[in-house]
Amino acid sequence: KMAIYILLVLFLAVFVAGFILLVMGAMNFDFSNSEIPPGVNQPVKLRIIHVILISRAVVGKILENIGICSQVSFVRYMQDRKFQGMDPKLFIEDLWFEKVPVRIYQPKVPPACQRRGVLFFHGGGWVFGSLETHEKLCRFIARESESVVVSVGYRLAPEHKYPAAYEDCLSATIHFLKNIEHYGVDPACVIVCGDSAGGNLAAAVSQTLVGRSDLPRLRAQILIYPGLQALDFNLPSYQQNRGVPLLFRERAAFYVLQYLDGNASNLEEVLEGSHISMDIKLNYKKWVSPDNIPEKFKVRGYKPHVLLDSTTEVYETVKRFCEPNLCPLLAEDAVVQQLPETFILTCEYDVLRDDGLLYKKRLEDNGVRVTWYHLEDGFHGIINLFNGVWLSFPSGKRGLDNIV
Repeated sequence: KMAIYILLVLFLAVFVAGFILLVMGAMNFDFSNSEIPPGVNQPVKLRIIHVILISRAVVGKILENIGICSQVSFVRYMQDRKFQGMDPKLFIEDLWFEKVPVRIYQPKVPPACQRRGVLFFHGGGWVFGSLETHEKLCRFIARESESVVVSVGYRLAPEHKYPAAYEDCLSATIHFLKNIEHYGVDPACVIVCGDSAGGNLAAAVSQTLVGRSDLPRLRAQILIYPGLQALDFNLPSYQQNRGVPLLFRERAAFYVLQYLDGNASNLEEVLEGSHISMDIKLNYKKWVSPDNIPEKFKVRGYKPHVLLDSTTEVYETVKRFCEPNLCPLLAEDAVVQQLPETFILTCEYDVLRDDGLLYKKRLEDNGVRVTWYHLEDGFHGIINLFNGVWLSFPSGKRGLDNIV
């Protein structure tokens, strides 16, 4: 008991110290580099959530410095606390598809016919996120759309580098498609869905499966503010929203580097655009270019960025950024033409906005039907805040209703 008391006191002391540090130092840094534009929905709530996230990160860093646990482990622990109990409308079961943990949500109401099936891949920059962080979201989708939802707990970076997350999501999807009769799901109505990094994984899985004649064809893909490329971090949305919570421009680049190889030493080169050789940039300029962004999205302080060449040494460390399984926006037209009907949600105040806009254009140019929903007052991560009691955002609920 004494050891428990000591740990509790230590935890409280660390928390207080973290809060003080936050107020005296970390807040100055983050807030001097953050900006909540006037058009953001409920800016005070967003600021509060931002403070909570910073506090969590600061406490985690203190715990790491005194040798208790890593910052990443602490943040994951705080994110993964379970608050949800039984659901009167759903059967919920934790299983393994091959070696991948999944959580299945099935409506209790007897179906009039076979249900839709949804493979859901959570966001979190490939570093954070879990079955727990997206529990409310998956329950809502299962209940409101009367679908069988399979939430996939893929391996996280930096412990498990690319392509681990992609391979887990692909493996779980294939397993589900091969055993679909066990879940009362119509083989012609299976959807892949994901937010942020999960949207990246959904797009990559969807592209991989277009050539699989031995499996049911996916009915649709739902991409919620997806990150789809790592060639250009100076697109209009990256410039305009570089300091808008909950995803800063620098963090977006940091996360993709963590997923790639767990090493962020080339962060500055990635941010300035000197990580990819000029000839490769010019080759992909037809797909990754501000020229493909509608003019109305460039009026808010965008300045064209000068293309920079890379050194061979830097390019060798990040050349896998050109692989479609990591950056789906770079897939060849022959693949894109075969993709299923697509729903893309973007937010105006999100660094990843233009990734979604560029993919929308690519799909439409290749004859794929696209439904696009844009939250004019939204920010990155807002969908997961649709039901946060006093920290909820009506825009998040509106976006989620359109997804359903």
